[in-house]
Amino acid sequence: MQNTTPESSSELAFEPASEPSIDRGLLTTLVRSAGLAPSSHNTQPWVFRLSSEHIDLLADRTRALPVNDPDDRELIISCGCALFNLRVEAAHQGLSVHAAMRLDELDPDCLARVSINGRDRNREDALIALEPYIDRRRTCRKAFEEREVDASIVRRLQDAAQAEGGWMEPLITGQARRAAADLVALGAAAQWADPGWRRELAAWMRARRQGDGLAVSGIARPVAKLIVRTFDLGRGAGAKDRQLAEGSPLLAVLGTARDDPPDWMRAGQALQRVLLVACQLGLQASHLNQPVQVAALRGELKNLVGADGPPQLLLRFGYPLEEIPAAPRRPVEEIIEFIHD
Repeated sequence: MQNTTPESSSELAFEPASEPSIDRGLLTTLVRSAGLAPSSHNTQPWVFRLSSEHIDLLADRTRALPVNDPDDRELIISCGCALFNLRVEAAHQGLSVHAAMRLDELDPDCLARVSINGRDRNREDALIALEPYIDRRRTCRKAFEEREVDASIVRRLQDAAQAEGGWMEPLITGQARRAAADLVALGAAAQWADPGWRRELAAWMRARRQGDGLAVSGIARPVAKLIVRTFDLGRGAGAKDRQLAEGSPLLAVLGTARDDPPDWMRAGQALQRVLLVACQLGLQASHLNQPVQVAALRGELKNLVGADGPPQLLLRFGYPLEEIPAAPRRPVEEIIEFIHD
């Protein structure tokens, strides 16, 4: 497989704004859409620092998962998803923007700067078409319809990943799917055997009204958290996730050319573009990331797909059997910082 990292709008150099003074209401609209991106444990680990000329995307490392994600890889991928949503909303609002990766030792949490160059005379129709699906995208953790995903749809998802500098490889043969499902089960067993991992998971099991985390009903939450903290449920969780992997209409690996923060940002933008295109085509998705999260298994997943670059996510796609409620979200005011130019 050949991995390419094409020049995209997420990698263009910063350009000064030609029409500053975008009003706060419009900036808030951009951030609100960005904040609907998916994130590990629904941590929503981002802050947007706003001026009239640009938006800085900051990693909120107070929302990191040091056991599940010790290198902040998934945290940065989540921020990449938010950046892509912002680009889509900006295109929908008719704005011309350029997003540049920022790796500054003096501001290490600033992952990207989005410069706002006024109204866009060259419409990005492909992005505009995805805007209605920002708030329709869901994470579906249940079984899908027994309905195949057409090969033409798989190619469109692969094209979406490639457009953002990533790659996506479907696991088509029964042997490959079973091997991936085995890795999922092994990863689940390894994670659940770690008391620190269980405590971290329990800490993010929250009431829906809190606006973040994994929503659990108020009556059941204290008992559920106690069980998760106390007991190794890896065998049952692994068996369930193995079944989901084997029974999913489409199982695919998304990856990048390299394994560093800029490519994690690319992975996030590729992921979100894939998820929105999938939603546009009637699909929803969820992650089975244990083979990537457990370091000892990541190389096996890479070998399974024959990839040149590192796998970043294991995804399952299908047609949902029922309506999926939206995940809770933090108020937009909590993820915005306004600064004076």
